[in-house]
Amino acid sequence: MTISQCMIVKNEEKNIKRALAWGRDIVFEQIVVDTGSTDRTVEIAQGLGAKIFHFEWVGDFAAAKNFAIEQASGDWIAFLDADEYMSSESVRNLTVLLKKIESSPQLREKVLAITCDCVNLDDNNQPQSVYDIVRVVKNAPSMRYVGIIHEQLIVEDEHIMRSDDFEVVHTGYAESAIAETNKHERNIELLRKALKGDPNNIELKLYLADSLKHKDDEKSQAEAEKYFKEGIETEKDSVFFRLRIKAYIFFLNKYVNDESKRDECERLARKALSEYPCNIDFEYFLASVYNYGGRYKEAWELLKDCEKRLENRGEIGDAAHVPADMTMLYGQLILAAQGLKDAKNVEGYALKTLKLDKSRTDILNPLLITLSHSGKTEDEVIMTLKNVYDFENLQDLLFIAKSAKNAGAISLAQRIVAIAQERMKGTHE
Repeated sequence: MTISQCMIVKNEEKNIKRALAWGRDIVFEQIVVDTGSTDRTVEIAQGLGAKIFHFEWVGDFAAAKNFAIEQASGDWIAFLDADEYMSSESVRNLTVLLKKIESSPQLREKVLAITCDCVNLDDNNQPQSVYDIVRVVKNAPSMRYVGIIHEQLIVEDEHIMRSDDFEVVHTGYAESAIAETNKHERNIELLRKALKGDPNNIELKLYLADSLKHKDDEKSQAEAEKYFKEGIETEKDSVFFRLRIKAYIFFLNKYVNDESKRDECERLARKALSEYPCNIDFEYFLASVYNYGGRYKEAWELLKDCEKRLENRGEIGDAAHVPADMTMLYGQLILAAQGLKDAKNVEGYALKTLKLDKSRTDILNPLLITLSHSGKTEDEVIMTLKNVYDFENLQDLLFIAKSAKNAGAISLAQRIVAIAQERMKGTHE
């Protein structure tokens, strides 16, 4: 059983070393198809032993990827982009899975593609979304991409295996990466070109909307809204499910904090859930509407159901955002617990959130308010905070002091400042 690693690249000198490093121990060839780099991408890839091929860019991602596949001679192909990689654990698990498939006559005949989670990281290397993708396929003549942009492999569901044993990490959706590559502008240009040839293609319109939404000007936002609305109003079966989900998410994000749009937000969340009943993202937005409308008990029950189902990856539907960032869910659970005057759960979920991101003042402030009204002594409050913060660290201490002051816990703030001053004195001595 052999694996070929394939990728198409252009000006990826920043990513190419990592892109080739993750698979070096399991693949027997690394195929890099360059589409016109003007930096050191090709030079670096050659130096690392990759096979280099050149493909004249014709504005068609599927054509470039299919050319790469045609150069591969392995039994399986791992086709990751240059801004994607796998951890060492995922690499090990992938090889075990492929050996399992190859050793089973039934699986060897049936499985043509494997889907896994793709975790999109932000500029702080924190997950911002997670999607189900195909990145590993059998090297077969039928395994070819279609679509000049947002290209896809056309594989029947019965030939796709879902695996939770490995995942792909993607850095290309971080704001800095998008700014460096001008990715949205490139995509918008290609999509407009494709729409000229197929003006009624709803998928192309939704892909265009997904790129336009990142632009700040009113014209782009209005056009994105127009196409997303068309996507929601179009018959579900004629729209690629993930694009329709993105259309719903666009409006739910836009409306959830707008009191004048609260009824519309609830209507859309319910409509989305009627189409995607297991999608935790949509349940999250519906619960958020409940919270902001003071319907805390309904919000709590829905959020707790989300939390329970998140324990089982197979029960979250096509959700992309809440599974990647549990602090979203915890934040709404805190809000519901506050509304229900449930101090224990405010404290519990606040601590869970702060352990994931201790810089969240929007979480620390309500925690301090709750603790200060719970009857706990300052010593007990400090012991609670030590579950998250390092009281030997001046930055942590000053952060707590500032939050305590903002929360109205003046005495606690003064005591934390005193502790910080003692630490500073000890450092100088």
